[in-house]
Amino acid sequence: MCDICCEDRPGLMTFALECDHRFCYDCYKQYITQKIMDEGESRNIQCPGDSCSLVVNNAGIKLIAEDRVYRRYLTLLNRTFVQDNEHLRWCPAPNCEYAIRCDDVSTKDLKTVVPTVQCACGYRFCFGCGLADHQPCICVLVKKWIKKCEDDSETANWISANTKECPKCMATIEKNGGCNHMTCRKCKYEFCWICIGSWAEHGTSWYNCSRYDEKSGVEARDNQARSRASLERYLHYYNRYANHEQSAKLDKDLYLRTEKKMTQLQSTSGMSWIEVQYLAQASAVLQQCRQTLKWTYAFAFYLEQNNQTHLFEDNQKDLEMAVEQLSELFEKPIQELAGLKVTVMDKTAYVNNRRQILLDDTARGLRDGRWWYQVDL
Repeated sequence: MCDICCEDRPGLMTFALECDHRFCYDCYKQYITQKIMDEGESRNIQCPGDSCSLVVNNAGIKLIAEDRVYRRYLTLLNRTFVQDNEHLRWCPAPNCEYAIRCDDVSTKDLKTVVPTVQCACGYRFCFGCGLADHQPCICVLVKKWIKKCEDDSETANWISANTKECPKCMATIEKNGGCNHMTCRKCKYEFCWICIGSWAEHGTSWYNCSRYDEKSGVEARDNQARSRASLERYLHYYNRYANHEQSAKLDKDLYLRTEKKMTQLQSTSGMSWIEVQYLAQASAVLQQCRQTLKWTYAFAFYLEQNNQTHLFEDNQKDLEMAVEQLSELFEKPIQELAGLKVTVMDKTAYVNNRRQILLDDTARGLRDGRWWYQVDL
């Protein structure tokens, strides 16, 4: 008799593993199907017997399951194999079925290297965290930065634009009316919203802040500037990061515009398709450099200021200037582009070289331990 459905008719087909917990074929089939199709299980499908830990092997699954269920089982088995191997990772590109093997990098190395790999489908990503290529920023800083941006970016912009600190107790205050005579609810200090000076010193000329140079106003503004320094520093790096991120999101549009320009250049200048490929190369380099520049700002945000940081920022500035110059060339009318082929090719090579210099120097710094961070890794 089957212990699941209590069927005991003559000629009942049954199945059991080496443990000899025998159940009817239909119940076993339904159990296997539920484990695979509903629960997504593959390598750890145990015998349905009470407290039995024996696992149903590949041969057993193939014997019992329908073809569609068995194909799903093999797919899940492949996924589990890749996920459990630290040297394998699925390519995160949409609809890509490739896995990448990387034997040279372990988890402990991720503080000193950015293991960027390229899939056979052409997609570049970090083998360490699975995110899109984020050189030169290491994975731990990337995770901190993304979390900070998700938590702080809109809040920080709003705080910067709509609030000020009380000059006495430094409580954050939002202006909720038109009057510039503010009274802190926390410490009851009265001050002017415009110049942050004591309200008592304004006399009758409060509306034009004619007493800007009063001592209390100067000191209050100095204290306010210091308290906002951290916020302004974050916004400095975030705004530049967001600008390049927005440019990166226009990759598809840039590629379509490049193809259109290449077609127009062929028809107007008599060049062949091979001869106009320099525009496609320039477009690819431009997109790659903007991706790199985006992450240089996240990396720089966490760096301690020292001579090494200044060298990094010099390389960053050189790359950014070169990228903007190439971008300007790229935007020129199609009539001018035909005569600028050599200029575009030279600038493309130069931009690519500046990117490589920045990445190589940063990688050597990571390897040699010469970068100091403002946060604990």
